[in-house]
Amino acid sequence: MRYDLDDLRLFSHIVAEGSITGGASRMHLSLPSASARVRSLEHHAGVALLVRGRRGVRPTPAGTALARHAREVLARAALLESSIASYSRPPTAPLTLLGGGSAMHRLVPQALISFLRAHPDVDVTVAESRTPQTVRKLADGEAELGIVLDDEARDCGLRLDPLGDDSLVVIGQPGGVLAGRTSVSYSEVAEHPLVGLDVDSSLRRWIEKHAGPHAPVPRYRTTVVDLGVLVSLAAAGVGLAVVPRRAIDPHRRLDVCELQDPWARRRHLLAWGVTDLAAATATAALAEHLHHAVHAEPAVRTG
Repeated sequence: MRYDLDDLRLFSHIVAEGSITGGASRMHLSLPSASARVRSLEHHAGVALLVRGRRGVRPTPAGTALARHAREVLARAALLESSIASYSRPPTAPLTLLGGGSAMHRLVPQALISFLRAHPDVDVTVAESRTPQTVRKLADGEAELGIVLDDEARDCGLRLDPLGDDSLVVIGQPGGVLAGRTSVSYSEVAEHPLVGLDVDSSLRRWIEKHAGPHAPVPRYRTTVVDLGVLVSLAAAGVGLAVVPRRAIDPHRRLDVCELQDPWARRRHLLAWGVTDLAAATATAALAEHLHHAVHAEPAVRTG
């Protein structure tokens, strides 16, 4: 059986979104067209790939296998295109990738490792940037890609693709004040001694902006510039910490609680800038590696 790359890309988006409608939107297809493509895939495969329900779809075991291999095929296809395009692309023009501190902690490094190994002729400039600044730079053509937060980037006029969860959780020493808890409000968290990032960090600004004026004023025992150091301090019992879930090593012994506040549920989007044609193929390849890095991240459980 021959697989069409656009069909594989569509199926990957459907699985990521949990709905055919969401996958169709990411591919800029109508719902009937996307549904027809999925039915054609299932017909040629000779097996059901999706379980359809009232709240969306989920992959069957065969669909899970297809989605996994599809991501690998798409990444290799992007590598092929980028390798050929690199011969006509000026070697002195690196791609620019922007993102907040949360993305820079684990997601971006993992994507860069695989991308730079696969694309020895393409350089990447990486810089930490808060969502408003990232959107502006992308619109001005100063960067090719940016990882932004959903509620700060809506209606910005740029192409936005869902990237992954960036929800905030509370962490503390195993067996400490969070023991036996699965969720807690920020107001309660702020009544305990905390450790946090420095005042100029994007995460610290996000928390202070959304917690509101009525939240208790937290006592920070210390502030640091690195998320990894922050997690280590919390694990050692110095204080509680509010961090993105993706910043936590799932193998580390920690008590992890959901934050009950609605503002703690965040989503990362991949925003595309206005780039020249010479950089378009390499940009698409970097985007594929970012998506692949999201799916490769292990899950962290609360409680």
